[in-house]
Amino acid sequence: MTANEEPPLEAEIRRLISVAGPMPIAQYMATCLCHPVHGYYMTRDPFGAAGDFITAPEISQMFGELIGLWAAAVWKKMGSPENIRLIELGPGRGTMMADALRAAKVVPGFYAAIVAHLVEVSPTLQQMQQKTLEPLDVPKMWHQTLDEVPDGPAIILANEFFDALPVHQAIKQDDGWHERAVTVDSEGDFILGAMMQPLPHLERLLPPRVRNALPGDIFEWRTDSIALEIGRRVARDGGAALVIDYGHMHSEVGDTVQAVGEHAYANPLVSPGQVDLTAHVDFESIANAAESIGARIGGPMQQGEFLRRLGIETRAASLKAKAQPGKASEIDGQLERLTGEGARRMGMLFKVLAIGDPKLGPLPGFDP
Repeated sequence: MTANEEPPLEAEIRRLISVAGPMPIAQYMATCLCHPVHGYYMTRDPFGAAGDFITAPEISQMFGELIGLWAAAVWKKMGSPENIRLIELGPGRGTMMADALRAAKVVPGFYAAIVAHLVEVSPTLQQMQQKTLEPLDVPKMWHQTLDEVPDGPAIILANEFFDALPVHQAIKQDDGWHERAVTVDSEGDFILGAMMQPLPHLERLLPPRVRNALPGDIFEWRTDSIALEIGRRVARDGGAALVIDYGHMHSEVGDTVQAVGEHAYANPLVSPGQVDLTAHVDFESIANAAESIGARIGGPMQQGEFLRRLGIETRAASLKAKAQPGKASEIDGQLERLTGEGARRMGMLFKVLAIGDPKLGPLPGFDP
């Protein structure tokens, strides 16, 4: 590409806008992240210190280990089925699944019952997952969507999965809610605008907290299809799901779309396909969708509280007791990053939601 040549994905988005008019934010996000040739997740490994962001499993092995033990406890509550689908949505490098499976070995019957199903759209990340999980002797299968995973008893894990799903936005105006969209200004730059016509019927579908919104307020929503599918699976076939992500416990107004590149915030409308685009997760919406189809909900609760309930402090002390000199402070830092409050800490910003078969009762970590 020459100095004056436009990046290919930017040119493609500009072409689509010229043909079809302003591009809804959800379509813009989907194009930037999952374009088959130039999409962000299709072309790179975004994780870790050398990438654009670090997820909890990359911070410490403790995270994935505790998730694996949580899954083992759920399996026992299910009656220890001989064949359990351990499904992960958006497995990244495979780090969490690898740590979870290693921890699962302490429950031999559970480990022997597992067939791992990984739902991944990125060929690059799928190759990394295969390499990461190769040493672990459990059957493994990859899928493009959750729908492709065979029905049957399942434990579903979704860590930082929902935040990367495209989000719709609408802005309140005097005549109703208008969908926000990306268009091109007179200088040729991408800008955010609003569709001319208001969205029909959106007003009556809004959550109660949003119905008194003022002009200028922004409401975000995702389609409920994946939450409904998770609820359907666990309610019909037995099992549970764990959703861990950053976001808000209740549906509310606000613009949370953001871009991150090289561990710094960026402009979402600049360098499409070169930066990660996410938006906060609405846990109330996920819970309502799954509950509407018959699942039982646990939480949401803050990640720090959940990990402490699972025993992360005890696990950290165990690791420190066996650690090489100088490593103890590193483990303390990892613990603080996962459970602490404030900037660069995940304990309060990240929430945990459980979706389960009602017959199982309260799930581990969500007991009264």
